[in-house]
Amino acid sequence: MALRVGVVGYGTIGKRVADAVSRQPDMVLVGVAKTSPDYLALEALEKGYKLFVPRDSLPRFSGAGIKVEGSIEELLQSVDVVIDATPAGIGKRNRRLYEEYGVRAVFQGGEEPDVADVSFCALANYERAMGKRFVRVVSCNTTALARFIAALRLGGIGVERVRAFIVRRGADPHEFRRGPINDIVLNPPAVPSHHAKDVRTVIEDVDIVTIAVAAPVTLAHIHFLHLELSKAVSRADVLRSLKRCPRILLLSSVKGFNSVAQVIEWARDVGRLRNDVPELMVFENCLWVSGNELVAVVGVHQESIVVPENVDAVRAMMGVASKWSSIRRTDESLGLVVEGKVYG
Repeated sequence: MALRVGVVGYGTIGKRVADAVSRQPDMVLVGVAKTSPDYLALEALEKGYKLFVPRDSLPRFSGAGIKVEGSIEELLQSVDVVIDATPAGIGKRNRRLYEEYGVRAVFQGGEEPDVADVSFCALANYERAMGKRFVRVVSCNTTALARFIAALRLGGIGVERVRAFIVRRGADPHEFRRGPINDIVLNPPAVPSHHAKDVRTVIEDVDIVTIAVAAPVTLAHIHFLHLELSKAVSRADVLRSLKRCPRILLLSSVKGFNSVAQVIEWARDVGRLRNDVPELMVFENCLWVSGNELVAVVGVHQESIVVPENVDAVRAMMGVASKWSSIRRTDESLGLVVEGKVYG
């Protein structure tokens, strides 16, 4: 029987997660929940998604001529799992409602770790989420860091220490209220940034320090990584591990990839929905290895990198698929499987 999934919050992440869930052969999207009668609500209806809203918002949607299937409470009565993609802090408030209706829930990285039983990145700790009632998919930057570390470890390369400098996008493309700006902001003005602590909620044994700034761009984040490995390896060893690992996209300057804008343009040209790049972008020609020292530059499409993680989190918490079975199923549905990737 297909898992019945509802998505609460239909913004940058929620709309992408809803599309991903609707593509899964073992899931059915019961509906999506919104609080505002805006163009995103109309978009959901145009896609055939049933729309659920808070009871006190029903008159607003009716007045705007937007058809509503029912209240959020009615959605919760019809699902096995909710994926909460609401803005930071709202998920924690919503948890009480999910508890009341006895549904499992996946939260996003904007929530504090204590909102859930486990923080999650599929490549790093899928098994820890098996059977859990509440799971938190970590943020885009944390997902990127955990995925890179996991990819190396899955390839037999031990990681002892990570030092990461993160250049964060200033806003998502639609967030016009954050701009225009002409600055590079310490974000936060402290070392380590919160990303290091968050990575350790997924990979507990890694020594990691992060620092971050926000730059006036909307396309993606960039990470400059310095890693100390547990033993000396070759550059070929690192490349082999990354090439074999799912959800890692190796990009070569020989093929013209010298910026994240070019990667987004590539995604547009090959027909990716919304130009999304859920894979971690690893710029191959900026990968440097000497003994047990590794330097890398990676790009993070903040709008989409966590989408496959949300799908895998549902299967893990429901206990319906093993790690590699779920990851492969998700990747196939999203068109992310390429030759040479190893699932298992």
